[in-house]
Amino acid sequence: MRELASVPLAPLTSLRLGGHADTLVEATSEDELVESVVGASASSPVVVLGGGSNVVVADAGVRGRVVRVMTRGVVVKEQNERDMLLEVQAGESWDALVERCTLEGWAGFESMSGIPGMVGATPIQNVGAYGYEVSTFVEGVKVLDRTTSLSSIMTQHACAFGYRDSAFKRESGRYVVLSVLFRLARATESHVRYAELARALGVAEHARASLSDVREAVIALRRKKGMVLDERDLDTRSAGSFFTNAIVTRETFASLVMRARSLGMCSLAEELPHFVHGERVKVPAAWLIEKSGFAKGYSQGNVGISTKHSLALVNLGGTTADLLRLAEDIVNKVNDVWGVVLEREPVLMGDFSSTSVSLLA
Repeated sequence: MRELASVPLAPLTSLRLGGHADTLVEATSEDELVESVVGASASSPVVVLGGGSNVVVADAGVRGRVVRVMTRGVVVKEQNERDMLLEVQAGESWDALVERCTLEGWAGFESMSGIPGMVGATPIQNVGAYGYEVSTFVEGVKVLDRTTSLSSIMTQHACAFGYRDSAFKRESGRYVVLSVLFRLARATESHVRYAELARALGVAEHARASLSDVREAVIALRRKKGMVLDERDLDTRSAGSFFTNAIVTRETFASLVMRARSLGMCSLAEELPHFVHGERVKVPAAWLIEKSGFAKGYSQGNVGISTKHSLALVNLGGTTADLLRLAEDIVNKVNDVWGVVLEREPVLMGDFSSTSVSLLA
């Protein structure tokens, strides 16, 4: 376990923004991870850093100790002809796991290919893409409870998963994910649940396609949107989707349609992109942002919006404060035009005491 002083955090994040950590500890085993968190003094706060793809680090950096999760290991705990149970350490690369599962014929993750970051972050955000969410496959999450310094396995029910949400996110800072138990089916094909992906594959929505074809198609779609990390592509200098899609009531959606009609943006409800989930309706945040005047490629000083995807805010040589001001401007304008308050997706990390924006809540 290495402990380093005054370490710049920007190179450890996909946004390439933020200041220094007073101390950075590299935990390469579960025991080291537990020790590095439990062993910190009460006066020295601890924050945990995984792959850095879904965090925004303060310009002032992080006071106290940053524990970088670098644990590795994938173990098959159970298997039969139908499915298998995997235990995956929190520091494993998510996409490397997805690639392995695709090759092995372990179905479920292929539609979430190309997502950067570590396995430990996936249940926290309840990561999802193209009709699938990680929570569907989570059997349990092994965690360290920082209030008791004890480790235990939380069941799927106890994780209280929601759309890009979980008990871990709602009680931020309480739990450290040590490993995740996933139950996956043994299969060679995937059920295609998303229209855009179906079109890319040349199949009907709800048809089936091979795991490898789905993975390749998803990565191609994500690359077109600047959502596959590439040092040569400035559009990938982001934290991925900065805002979650809006989940609204049917009444609110009807109001959105009326507003869109009055602005000449649509004449029928079907023309406003949406997905119905019971009594709730999901409206793409990207559509709301673009229809509020923020086009792909929009820039504000040294930060901006990706030229490929309007949900990704990109660092063009600015600061974290610059990025948060742009995000706040987008939230305020979308609220003014549509009466919808967008919610931030990435996690804020560090000392934001000198930054005054509403997104800090």
